[in-house]
Amino acid sequence: MKLLLVEDEPKLASFIQKGFQNEGYELDVAYDGQMGLSLFRQNSYDLIVLDVNLPHINGFALCQLIRADNARVPVLMLTALDSLEDKTQGFEAGADDYLVKPFKFQELLLRARALTKRNADASAVKRTLRMADLELNLESKTVTRAGQRIDLTAKEYALLEHLLLHRGKIVSRVDITEKVWELDFDTNTNVIDVYISHLRRKLDKGHEPKLIHTVVGMGYVMREE
Repeated sequence: MKLLLVEDEPKLASFIQKGFQNEGYELDVAYDGQMGLSLFRQNSYDLIVLDVNLPHINGFALCQLIRADNARVPVLMLTALDSLEDKTQGFEAGADDYLVKPFKFQELLLRARALTKRNADASAVKRTLRMADLELNLESKTVTRAGQRIDLTAKEYALLEHLLLHRGKIVSRVDITEKVWELDFDTNTNVIDVYISHLRRKLDKGHEPKLIHTVVGMGYVMREE
């Protein structure tokens, strides 16, 4: 397990770091919000522990930035701010747990274990994306419908994965351009339409219900119809 601690008090940060390392965790330390955001964007973490009163970017704002990039990584706020309003702001910013200072390390460890276990269990469930009789395996990068394997190109697979991760929601061409193609992709071409057509032919032709739908003027959506 790899953790990120964002804490501007060096002595407390060192105490927490040693405690987790003694339990077999790997832990990076950032001493301000900007450094924390930079480390988060450069690495993959199983848990993030945030102070609130941080230089440059406070913990509430940092949590919102983290959530904008990653909706699943657990975030535990560790702060001296103990009012109900502070806790409400923390959870509304996207925190999964909130522990008030002063604290006992054993309680922090127990909460960290619970959050990382919950996230690991959720990740295991999410290794396969399903809709109707369509299945996409995130590990093997394979796709089946009604038990029959469907061969996709790398770009077709990436497009389908993005649509399935947002199933039931309208995905715009701009979003597809940013997430599936490069940012400088020419949105005036019909390449996205061509790939949607390819997916429909491979996934929907000869099957019911139809799963890939066009919402005129808005984008595409995967739903059972």
